[in-house]
Amino acid sequence: MKTITKVEAGERRKTFIFLIPSLLGVLLFFILPFLVVIRYSMIDNPVQGNFVFLKNFISLIQNNAFRRAMMNSLTFSVIAVPLAVVLSLMLAVLLSGNLPFRTQLRTVFISPLMVPVASVVLIWQVIFHYNGVFNDFLALFGVTAIDWLKSDYSMFVTVTLYLWKNLGYNMILFMAALAAIPKEILEVAELDGCGSVGRFFRIKLRYLSSSILFVSILSLINSFKVFREVYLLTGDYPYDSLYMLQHFMNNTFRSLDYQKLSSAAIIICIIMIIIIGVLFVIDRRFGEDIEE
Repeated sequence: MKTITKVEAGERRKTFIFLIPSLLGVLLFFILPFLVVIRYSMIDNPVQGNFVFLKNFISLIQNNAFRRAMMNSLTFSVIAVPLAVVLSLMLAVLLSGNLPFRTQLRTVFISPLMVPVASVVLIWQVIFHYNGVFNDFLALFGVTAIDWLKSDYSMFVTVTLYLWKNLGYNMILFMAALAAIPKEILEVAELDGCGSVGRFFRIKLRYLSSSILFVSILSLINSFKVFREVYLLTGDYPYDSLYMLQHFMNNTFRSLDYQKLSSAAIIICIIMIIIIGVLFVIDRRFGEDIEE
């Protein structure tokens, strides 16, 4: 059994002392507010504070606006997140090779990161408005103009906006991960007759497992933050297919319905924990042999 010397004990005490401000910050700004949210989700109102257990959750699930917002948010994430991961990985692989004008192409895909959200929204309004550029282009082929942001294609417009804004950052992360793969292993595989496609799926993809996990989580979080763009494009009550969870929570906050708002936050938190937990399990199983 290992004994702890006085020097090690002293170092641990010093470390703990330096950690106290951070621990207090986490406790004050994260843990305590989350406990307050849990309490609000299980009482009838903040004044009387009568314990109702799961009544608020049942009422929330029966709410049509919440169910529509939940379904729209999940649909958007299911479509946008895989596209953001796969397309950015493909771009990273292409631009890490000997592609002509790759420096200029990198700049093109990274440039959306420098554009403010308000400017992005203005660009999309100019393109997809009823009298916008896209309808003018389609009119050349005899296609009837529609208001894209108030139609069944509004989800497509938002996914395009999300990808345009996030692909560049994801691409940078993948390019850094590709550069960190040991070149000796790739050279040995090439000498053994393994082609570029085989090297990618058998070697590169395994070394990229942790990066894929990180980019997937980041893309998932960003997919829930697309409310900013949608709100600036369409306002508080957009077309039905664009009514997201953030719209529901923002409108609920304005009515000061703390119970409904807290219950929605708890449900979203549970869903995020489950999804991220599944991603971690997949990453652990997929990259286990690489770690060894």
